[in-house]
Amino acid sequence: MPTFTALTTLLGKDAAEALGAGMETLTPEPTGVGVFEMEDGSGLWEVGGYFEATPDDAGLALLSTIHGAKPFVVSELPETDWVAHVKRELTPVEAGRFFVYGSHDADKLPAEAEPLLIEASMAFGTGHHGTTLGCLRALDRMLDQGFEAKTVLDLGCGTAVLAMAAARVWPAKILASDIDEVAVQVAQVNAAANGLADRLHCIEASGFDHPALSDAAPYDLIFANILKGPLIAMVDDVTSHLAADGRLILSGILNEQADEVVAHYTQAGNSLAERDMIGDWTTLSFQKIG
Repeated sequence: MPTFTALTTLLGKDAAEALGAGMETLTPEPTGVGVFEMEDGSGLWEVGGYFEATPDDAGLALLSTIHGAKPFVVSELPETDWVAHVKRELTPVEAGRFFVYGSHDADKLPAEAEPLLIEASMAFGTGHHGTTLGCLRALDRMLDQGFEAKTVLDLGCGTAVLAMAAARVWPAKILASDIDEVAVQVAQVNAAANGLADRLHCIEASGFDHPALSDAAPYDLIFANILKGPLIAMVDDVTSHLAADGRLILSGILNEQADEVVAHYTQAGNSLAERDMIGDWTTLSFQKIG
C-alpha cells in the first residue's frame, strides 16, 4: 500500500501547532501528523502528515493559506521493508558497560560488555534515543559509585531494556510494567531472548495500579522513562514506593521541562544527584532523602 507525505513550513510554534491540528480534520485523515522546529536557526517550523490515501490537495491548499504556510509538497513514498532497513541502519549503542545491539550485530559484541539484545522489529527503546541512552548512562554511573539494588522497577518499560540492564548487574527482584499490552508482550519476548525470562516480572498496569507493584515495594531503584506530565502526576506515588535512600532515574523530559520536574521531585522529598542532557532530552537522577 502506498504511503503519501504532505510537508510544509511556516514561522512560529503556535501557528505550526494550529496547522497541525487543522490537518487532523482532513478527509482522508492522516495516519500521523508531526510538528517540529527546524534546527537551522531560521525560526521555521515543519508540519507534515502521513496518509494511506492520496491527500486532498484542495484541503491542504486551504490550510496553508489560512495559516500563512508555504504550499504543501506532497510525495508518494516507495514501499520499504522497514525491519530490513532498521537492521542496516540501527547500529549498536554503547552506554558505559552496556551494549545494546540487534542479532545482526552479534559479532560486534565486546567481550567485557553487558549485552542487551533488542531486535530491529522491536526498535522502540533500543538505546538510540537520548532518553533511553541517558538512563543507561545514569545506571552505569551509579554502578561505578558502588550502588546496589535488591528491588528494581522499570515503570513504563517499553522494550524493558532498562529492567534487563539492571538484571544483568544485580541478582535483584525486578519488575517491568507498562500501560500498553503490546509493550508488555514485547518486554516478555525481549527478556526471554536475553535469557532473563526468570528474572523479570512483566506487568500490564497504569502507574502503580496493580497489587504486584505495591507488594514488591519499597524499591531501591525506580526507572521512569515516560513524559513530563505523567512523571509529575505520579510524583507522590513514585516517591512513596521508593525505599529510604533509594534512587530514581527519570527521563522522557525535554531540556526546557527539566527544572519543573526537579522542583516537584525535590518538594516530594528527593535530592537531585545528576542531570544529563543528550540532544533535546534530559535524564534526572535522584536519591530519596531519609
